[in-house]
Amino acid sequence: MTLTHIVNALQLERMTPELSNEDIEVSGGYISDLLSDVMANAPRGGVLVTIQAHLNVIAVAVHAELAGVVFAAGRRPDEAVRRKAAEEGVRLYTTATSAFDVAGRLYEMGLRGSQQ
Repeated sequence: MTLTHIVNALQLERMTPELSNEDIEVSGGYISDLLSDVMANAPRGGVLVTIQAHLNVIAVAVHAELAGVVFAAGRRPDEAVRRKAAEEGVRLYTTATSAFDVAGRLYEMGLRGSQQ
């Protein structure tokens, strides 16, 4: 499943529109607000669902080689975070939907978590 498919199906708002290529295969999903957990366990090429919207999320996304980050529950990164994400090639999205419901929708669509 591609990032484009996820963005369209969940009607996510694109926070980094300058990173227009979303035809990226997503390997899995991960949901956590503990960034050390994300670094250790998120699948490379996966999508992270979180309510954390600060600069450290971008560093973790780069380190974990994530396809994208979805800020749930109406969380929005500030402009400095958004700019850094664009510089680093990290695609950011936001939604008013709760993290629980975003994860449920992704699961319904066939996306699974890491198989460790």
